[in-house]
Amino acid sequence: RKQQYQELLVAPGHLRTSFYALLDREIAHAAAGRPARVIIKNNALTDIGCVRALYRASQAGVSADLIVRGACVLRPGVPGLSDRIRVRSVVGRFLEHSRIYYFENGGDPAVYIGSADLMERNLDRRVEVLCRIAKPELVRDLRDHILETYLRDNDRAYVLGADGYTRVEPPIDETPLSAQETLLASYTHPDHVQEV
Repeated sequence: RKQQYQELLVAPGHLRTSFYALLDREIAHAAAGRPARVIIKNNALTDIGCVRALYRASQAGVSADLIVRGACVLRPGVPGLSDRIRVRSVVGRFLEHSRIYYFENGGDPAVYIGSADLMERNLDRRVEVLCRIAKPELVRDLRDHILETYLRDNDRAYVLGADGYTRVEPPIDETPLSAQETLLASYTHPDHVQEV
């Protein structure tokens, strides 16, 4: 029944409108010549309103990298519509539940983690929550360690283009990089455990 939250974006209350507002803020940054980028890691992008909002952001100069494990109805790379949007799917040995929403915010990143996919049922008919990460070191770790590792995956990744998904092949002179295996190794390394 609660409708007002400080650090949480909650569905079915205001998660959808908050997501649109975060994209609008990126659009304003792009218009002012400040850094404007979105990175989304989730399992599905099927909500038409969210797709249209991402198209609008792309048209306004916002760069977007979407790591969508499953269904994605957005068409990236369409000139004049979504040419600043890239979509990839990474399917490894683990069925992941983690969602990360990164907004560059003109150089002062805002990052949210939680349960919500960008689907009508998640935004309008289920209780879902995203919470903002406040600590700068955790924001950096989520962006530089986790999201960038998924964007560099050349072992389990597929890239969505006009004709569907294409498997990413590592260049001949590069070692294949699996995001899940790389992150598993890093988080089970004794040095990392001590840092945490």
